[in-house]
Amino acid sequence: MWQLEPQPGYEKRLKRFVKKHRREALAVLNNLDTFLKALQAGARVQQVKLGCIHPEPLGVLAIDQKGGGVGLKQTRLYIYPDENSQTLYLLTLGDKQSQKKDIQFCSEWVRNFRRHEHRT
Repeated sequence: MWQLEPQPGYEKRLKRFVKKHRREALAVLNNLDTFLKALQAGARVQQVKLGCIHPEPLGVLAIDQKGGGVGLKQTRLYIYPDENSQTLYLLTLGDKQSQKKDIQFCSEWVRNFRRHEHRT
């Protein structure tokens, strides 16, 4: 059974984003829910084909605001799916201006995660 695992800083960023861009935050969370339901139904990560999901470096996925309505700001929820533990790590949330830094942050997070994973 897949589970969600918010990482430090994610919830603070989500709260701030909801305050400033509520519709966008709700749209990405709805898309996350759709993705999670597909995984819970038995689909593998690579089998889930949704127009709102974009691959990023090192296995990170970006879930965008598509399907949330007209005129929404470009938004990305960055997650890392670990099929071994069936965990979706919620890494960060941002917009087009923070995209480069967000991807750098996520890549570093995955590198650290993988280093730690090989030590245990």
